[in-house]
Amino acid sequence: MNCPMRRRAFVGWGVATSLLSAGPLRAAEDHTGGDPLGSMQWPGLRRQFIGQAPMRFSDQVVVKGPAFADDAMNVPILFDARALAGEGGGIRRIRVVADRNPVREVLDFEPMRSLPVLAFRLRLEQASPVRALVETADGHWHVGSTWVQAAGGGCTVPGATRADGSWSQTLNQVQARFFSNVLEGSRRLRLRVMHPMDTGLVAGIPAFYLEQLELLDATGQPWWKLGLHEPVSENPIITFEMPTAAQGSFRLTGRDNNGNRIDMELLS
Repeated sequence: MNCPMRRRAFVGWGVATSLLSAGPLRAAEDHTGGDPLGSMQWPGLRRQFIGQAPMRFSDQVVVKGPAFADDAMNVPILFDARALAGEGGGIRRIRVVADRNPVREVLDFEPMRSLPVLAFRLRLEQASPVRALVETADGHWHVGSTWVQAAGGGCTVPGATRADGSWSQTLNQVQARFFSNVLEGSRRLRLRVMHPMDTGLVAGIPAFYLEQLELLDATGQPWWKLGLHEPVSENPIITFEMPTAAQGSFRLTGRDNNGNRIDMELLS
């Protein structure tokens, strides 16, 4: 009469033992892949942009942005990876991504002969981490991040020149200026390229954006290359830090995703 009861008790004890030996409950697991900002989107971003390559979160990659973006269509961002310049054979490229944007990839920068420092503006659809993913020549990735609060909507409303129709009169016009003695041992180049930078997320307006910019010296050697994507702000203003050896005549070339070209001489 008592045997069935003992058997049930034994089975129940065994289940409890197996649960205890299973370790922490799943609710306590880290589903952010160790992200210091706690973003649930980070594991997917890593798979998409880094894959299985080795990576680490690093204070050597500085990313700065406003605590709160008053204008979600023009969010200022600066990244500085100079602390990594002598590590892993040097910096190969820097990729900027925004975790919670509908288009996550913002830009790709190959510093080449310039410094690994860049300032620009982007659109944010909502509050999001913004990251600089820095790949060194040894194939390792170093990730710096900042969190930007934003009211949102920056990717899904038309820009000012699209709204008033003036973009077609200024398309791909370039303003450029060199500045001296901004950082020790460097010169600053600031570019403004007139372009609507349409994200393709506004009804009736297809994606239309600058796709590539490159700076060449008088011998045709590249100093940096920049790949741009839809979240970069309208009429991009981009600031580069270049060594003091950046003197003389340069040529800026580029194109947008519709094949419109940029070809302009710059004098430093």
